[in-house]
Amino acid sequence: MSQGREGDYTELLRGEALSSGAALFGVAEIDSERESFHEEIRETARELRYGISMAAVLSAPVLETIIDRPTHIYKTHYRHTNMFLDNLATQISKRIMSYGYDAMPIAASYIVDWKRQNSHLSHKRIAQLAGLGWLGRNNLLVNPRFGSAIRLVTVLTNIPLNPDEPMSGDCGECKLCLEVCPVGAIKERPEEFDDLACFHQLQRFSKQDNLGQYICGLCVKACRWESGRDTRA
Repeated sequence: MSQGREGDYTELLRGEALSSGAALFGVAEIDSERESFHEEIRETARELRYGISMAAVLSAPVLETIIDRPTHIYKTHYRHTNMFLDNLATQISKRIMSYGYDAMPIAASYIVDWKRQNSHLSHKRIAQLAGLGWLGRNNLLVNPRFGSAIRLVTVLTNIPLNPDEPMSGDCGECKLCLEVCPVGAIKERPEEFDDLACFHQLQRFSKQDNLGQYICGLCVKACRWESGRDTRA
């Protein structure tokens, strides 16, 4: 087992992730979250203290192709970004294992139970605890630099790490995502978000133009932040 201080491991992994193309890297303690994990990983995760959250930024020109519905180029970009993150999570997991510790990469976009719309865990919740942003009105993570124009992936691990502080913040007076949601799923308060209305709209979009994917992108395009202000002005 390689020896190192907690800060050393944290910065080694952060440096590798960022140099490999990640835009954001954070570490969260996950004790409070384990019971919400899918049963398939819940017991194993009890031995894993930390969640590493990493993000990739979506292309602004690709998002600009979205007018009133998701586009095929957005679908392709969405898939490729998820693939990049999955590969990155595997890479970081291999690095952790080379130090003699355990790591469990959790796919960026994989639904275990479509009826309940459940994944193995909530990437946005881990990212929030890892200091990468806050939960916005659009029910997505909002980062103060990139807004919601990011995709997330998680690695659970027991390697000693220095956790980041959860980020305090909110969307303030910005309500651009409310204006663009075609079914009014987005409300004034994040906890009022209508998951079912959103999911039904994703189903409708998937059947249009032979899209074949449950994606939207309208509120992602609308959410452009830079230190708490809309960057499109």
